[in-house]
Amino acid sequence: MAVVLGQNNYGKSRVRMVKVVRDGAQHTVKEISVDIALEGDFGAIHTSGDNANCLPTDTMKNTVYALGKSHPLDSIEGFALHVARHFVEKTAPVSAASVRVSQVPWERVAVDGKEHPHTFTKGSEERQTCEVRSDKQGASMAIGGIKGLLILKSADSAFSGYLKDSYTTLPETRDRIMATSVTATWKYGLPKAEFAGCRGLIRGALVKAFAGHKSESVQQTLYAMGEAALNECDAIESIRLSLPNIHCLLVNLKPFGIENANEIFVPTDEPFGLIEATITRS
Repeated sequence: MAVVLGQNNYGKSRVRMVKVVRDGAQHTVKEISVDIALEGDFGAIHTSGDNANCLPTDTMKNTVYALGKSHPLDSIEGFALHVARHFVEKTAPVSAASVRVSQVPWERVAVDGKEHPHTFTKGSEERQTCEVRSDKQGASMAIGGIKGLLILKSADSAFSGYLKDSYTTLPETRDRIMATSVTATWKYGLPKAEFAGCRGLIRGALVKAFAGHKSESVQQTLYAMGEAALNECDAIESIRLSLPNIHCLLVNLKPFGIENANEIFVPTDEPFGLIEATITRS
C-alpha cells in the first residue's frame, strides 16, 4: 500500500514571556503566551529523517524572546505578525507561519490614592487573544479576540414562549439573572488596522450592548452584541461570539417559610447552554 504525507506543520507552544518596560521610575509589565506553527518544505523530515530543513522548536522559543526585546508590544496582533513574518522571511523552507498570542492582564496597584510605579496585581481571568498567518507571497491574516470576559446582569433578561415537549420542565421567566463568559474573535479587514484601538472599541461595544439590551434570549443578546461591535469598528469584517449560559438558579426557600423574590440564587457550572454565532457585514 502506497502512502503519502498530507498537510503538516510543527512549532513551539506555550512560550511564556514577561516583559518589563521601564520609563524612568514608571514601569509597565506585560505577560504573553505564544504558540507558533510553521508550514513548508518539511517532507523529508518525516519520510527519511533528513533534518536539513528542520528549524529546532527551541530556536522558535528563543526567537520570541529576542524579538520581544525590541518590539514595543503595543498590541499582541502587531507582535504576532512580527514573529510570523520573521520566520517566513528568514527561514527558507518555511512557506507560511501561524502565530497565536494570549495576554495576561497585570493591573497597576494604587497606594494611598496614587498609582504605584512598579507594583501590579494580576487581573481577572479575561485574556486578550489573537491569531495571525503570514506566507511567502506577503499575504497576511489577523484575527483578534478576547476570552474569559465574565459578565452578569441582574435585570432585563427573560426567557419565555419557547418550544416545549414532553421532557420540558424549565419554567418560563420574565426576570432572571443573565451571566456568561464571553469568547469573541473578530477578523480584521484592513491590512493596517490600528489593533490596540480596535480592541478597545470592540470590547466596549460588547459590554455596552450586553448591559443595555432587553433580552428575550441569549441568542438575541449575542446578535445585538455582534452588531454593536461591527458598527463601532469599521476595521473588522466579522465577529464570532461564544456565550456559555452560566445558570443562576432560584433557590426554593418555601420549606423554611421564606419568600424568595429573585434574591437568592445558586450558580451552577455544568451542564450549561452554549450559544454561538458569527455576525458579518452584509
